Amino acid sequence: MVVLACVTVTTNERLSIGIMGLFMSRVSDPTCSILLLGDVMGRSGRRAIQKYLPDIRRERAPDLVVANGENAASGIGLTPNVVEELLRNGVDLITSGNHIWRYREIVPLLERNHRLLRPRNYPLSNPGRGFVVHETGSGLRIGVLNLLGRIFMDPVDCPFQSADECLRPLRLGRDVAALVVDFHAETTSEKMAMAHYLDGRVSAVLGTHTHVPTADHRVLPGGTAFQSDVGMTGCYQSIIGMSVATALPRFITRLPAKLEPEMAEGALCGTLVTISTRTGLCQTIEPVRRGPGISPAG
Repeated sequence: MVVLACVTVTTNERLSIGIMGLFMSRVSDPTCSILLLGDVMGRSGRRAIQKYLPDIRRERAPDLVVANGENAASGIGLTPNVVEELLRNGVDLITSGNHIWRYREIVPLLERNHRLLRPRNYPLSNPGRGFVVHETGSGLRIGVLNLLGRIFMDPVDCPFQSADECLRPLRLGRDVAALVVDFHAETTSEKMAMAHYLDGRVSAVLGTHTHVPTADHRVLPGGTAFQSDVGMTGCYQSIIGMSVATALPRFITRLPAKLEPEMAEGALCGTLVTISTRTGLCQTIEPVRRGPGISPAG
């Protein structure tokens, strides 16, 4: 004999079951995580990566580590030797900004090394590339787009149009498991505008350039993570990475003086995003900070 139990479900219970089902489907989504390190400032920033990144890789196991390296060589620009050092110490991809052209010897490397990016909205005739799809060791295809802002910056092509051109043939969750934008820009308003413009079309829009981490990290309504600036990887007992002794007199006297990067111990500063590889949208965003001179995240 089979006994069937009849259960009456109320409207509220149906709603609860539906919400629980949606929650469980999101929790069970396969995910990947991407760590973007803020502007690496000279030797102190490179030493911070060497010191702290191995532990972070071991503890958090990011699928991809991206570092903005445009200030990694003596506080401004990049050289081939510095690129090699960053890649050797655990960085997978290097983005950049307005100082990428500082040293002439970086130009051939931009052409041949796909792990080094320059902002995509420089003229297309310029050497290098501003977008790459990187395949991780586990076979995930992750896109990284490097863009440069225009407010209080040198004139460049429109970053919004450049983003559209890059994203037009791509679909999150189909062509790439995730896609992160490093938007190297001066103003928070331009960075926020870009994040809202791309909300739902990319996994994250993370700002670099100002060397100061902001407290506005969040996931936007369309599923795109955003932070105005992920901060600086370098010495915080400084003036945005430059020694107080060389930077302060410029503010007081208004006389030109050579800036020197601060060489004291630096901190690693960046942001970790966790992304559904089914949808390509962000689930969590979390600042990551290790080292002296800066408040811990959280």
